[in-house]
Amino acid sequence: MEEALPSRGRRVMPLPRAGETYADLRGEGRRLRVAWHTERDVVVLSLWRDNVCTGTFQLTADDVADLVDVLGAGRDASYTAALGARRAARSS
Repeated sequence: MEEALPSRGRRVMPLPRAGETYADLRGEGRRLRVAWHTERDVVVLSLWRDNVCTGTFQLTADDVADLVDVLGAGRDASYTAALGARRAARSS
């Protein structure tokens, strides 16, 4: 793991092995970082702009399943709507 670097008075911790980052569609260096902290039983969601953390949210491990359900339901609804639109376009 990389060494943590100070950033505007905050200590930037290296991403744990159980984590990932996602680019924001708007670009401009925006990223979402998801990091499991098993030693504390939490998932930390953090917002980044280039190498600066702009905000964090700590989600208990017990709440992760609910978040996954919400994301999955949204994905399923989006997919169903897109599929319906494609079928409608083909039949017209």
